Amino acid sequence: MSERVLDIKGLHAGYDGVAVVRDLDLYVEGGEVVAFLGPNGAGKTTTLMAVSGMVQILDGSITVLGRAVPKLRQAHLLARWGVSHVPENRGILFQLSVEENLQLANRGGRTDVTPAIDYFPALGDLLKRQAGLLSGGEQQMLAIGRAILCKPKFLMIDEMSLGLAPVIYEELMPIVRRIADDTGAGVLLVEQHADLALAQSDRAYVLNHGDLVMQGTAEELIRDRHLLDATYLGGETLEEEPLR
Repeated sequence: MSERVLDIKGLHAGYDGVAVVRDLDLYVEGGEVVAFLGPNGAGKTTTLMAVSGMVQILDGSITVLGRAVPKLRQAHLLARWGVSHVPENRGILFQLSVEENLQLANRGGRTDVTPAIDYFPALGDLLKRQAGLLSGGEQQMLAIGRAILCKPKFLMIDEMSLGLAPVIYEELMPIVRRIADDTGAGVLLVEQHADLALAQSDRAYVLNHGDLVMQGTAEELIRDRHLLDATYLGGETLEEEPLR
């Protein structure tokens, strides 16, 4: 059985003491890609930030790689444990070159950037280019490439498709699947574009207005597409169905 790299139980998390996410149960195992779906404002990013220690945990627990995430904001601890988080804004430093951004994966000295280039060959021709001059797709490659160089056991990617043309996102999504298969890392992928995410995922959770409304295998959610559509279109809150 694969190691459970993330285990969330009864999570309430939010800002200034107000819960944005309520009573959330969610887990990710090593080597699997789990899609975390839902419309804008559902609480997906808040959940990832709670896992990273950047948003207040009001109740419940988060266990990452067998360790409890402290309720105080200590995101640096998770990086040491083996967690990489690609945020919605990608988190790259625009004034630095591609190579310099990749080198940030190793604060103690220079690191071999070859693994990032292996997954994203386009970066090989852009190493000396300033990151701020890259296209949106190239910036996303850089952000994920840097995360790969940290050799994570658990990888979170927030809204990978944001600002990207559909053809670029379609090229990137299978690479996320490859990373999980090659490295054994568990991946939690926050996404609005359900079809493309489900095509490369093992399981999925759907959040709406801070509440978990659907969960199951990717195949199950694809079959129940009318229920998924109702969530995205703002229909009635759906009764959660357990994993089969």
